Amino acid sequence: MTNLVKNVAARSSAAERDVVPLGEAVRVWIRVAALSFGGPAGQIAVMHRIVVDEKKWVGEHRFLHALNYCMLLPGPEAHQLAIYIGWLLNRTYGGMIAGTLFVLPGFLAILALSYVYVLFGNLTFIEGMFFGLKCAVLAVVIQAVFRIGSRALKSNAMVALAAAAFVAIFFLHVPFPLIIIAAGLIGYLASRGGIAAFKAGGGHKSGSGTILEDRDSALGEEIPLHARPNLAWSLKTSGALAAAWLIPVAAIFITLGPDNVFSKIGIFFSEMAIVTFGGAYAVLAYVAQEAVQQLGWLRPGEMLDGLGMAETTPGPLIMVTQFVGFLAGDRNPGTLNPLAAATLAAVLTTWVTFLPSFLWIFAGAPFIEKMRGNVALTGAMSAITAAVVGVILNLAIWFGLHVLFRETTSFTYGSWRIDTPVLASLSSPSLILTLLAAAAIFRLKMSVITTLLTSAALGVGWTVLAS
Repeated sequence: MTNLVKNVAARSSAAERDVVPLGEAVRVWIRVAALSFGGPAGQIAVMHRIVVDEKKWVGEHRFLHALNYCMLLPGPEAHQLAIYIGWLLNRTYGGMIAGTLFVLPGFLAILALSYVYVLFGNLTFIEGMFFGLKCAVLAVVIQAVFRIGSRALKSNAMVALAAAAFVAIFFLHVPFPLIIIAAGLIGYLASRGGIAAFKAGGGHKSGSGTILEDRDSALGEEIPLHARPNLAWSLKTSGALAAAWLIPVAAIFITLGPDNVFSKIGIFFSEMAIVTFGGAYAVLAYVAQEAVQQLGWLRPGEMLDGLGMAETTPGPLIMVTQFVGFLAGDRNPGTLNPLAAATLAAVLTTWVTFLPSFLWIFAGAPFIEKMRGNVALTGAMSAITAAVVGVILNLAIWFGLHVLFRETTSFTYGSWRIDTPVLASLSSPSLILTLLAAAAIFRLKMSVITTLLTSAALGVGWTVLAS
């Protein structure tokens, strides 16, 4: 009995300490961030290889359990997974450090590229590089439609949801948040009603080979003391994060007024952070619809340029929003220097885009066990994912219209509005380069990074020859 008490005490004491040394954790999170290219699937694979396979800090089942929770949340799931695991290993400050380091390299890289884009974008080399990237990005988005569709559309009901989402956003221009809310409600109610078609199946594949059992990892299979449900801690931490997120936005709105570009950036990207289910490509449809067509912050081709930046730099793809904010500030500087306004706008955009991820994790992660096996929530997420396929298809068509054609027009019939290309404005170089990028991805199975860099080089070559 005495030995049992000693063992329990020893485990409790260990649970109150960091699972791994903080200095080593920082080095590992910097490494994960520097290698996180290729969208959430690639980022999650890198994290799994380093944290599970190499360091053996977290077991396979706990890693997947954390990932499943992050997939239920709005926002970039790979970023949230880093916060979650950092929190498990090194408590609250561990989650803050992991989440910050995961974003920092991409933020600095895209900020530097944004300066180059604004200052030197009219140079032949820069024009050619972004011309090539646009064509490759179109192929990458088409690949995303097939990749996510093959995972999400497992039944006729899911196909119907995807089709309805496409019609709603492409023809009726229904806002993205309403589509997501409607899909989630349908999935939730259908699952509660026992409809088998709305049961989720699978998620991201995290790796292969020998599975590391939770009990053999540094974290173990027990729940650390700091990770157990604690309502007081959750409320205090969540309240502080919510204040850090919303008070600056409110202060800007009150001080500068609703029509100021910084007020619009703070509100728009805060709203986006709440409804961004389904990954970066789905979010881009929402951003394109609002930032390009409604707010007029940038042109369609520039949206593709920003996605090309995000695809070729480390960090979450949703970091493209930083580029959108940068251009919005540069073109609406008010009394500020344009580059100073652009920099502040980029910082504000990044702040309100990624800070909510910390809030979602710290508010809900301690109660995650209560969510495991919740059929209704799982069905809601499955329906949302299916709707996202239709949204991304809309994005692919929208990108295609503006990459392959120099001019587009609109056909209106009642509440339906269809954007159509002017066939005579077809760009042969864009078509050829897009087909080459698609062949590289679909036939040759080249990586996204290799395809993007190759397309950028070909774009530079074509632009130089044509000038």
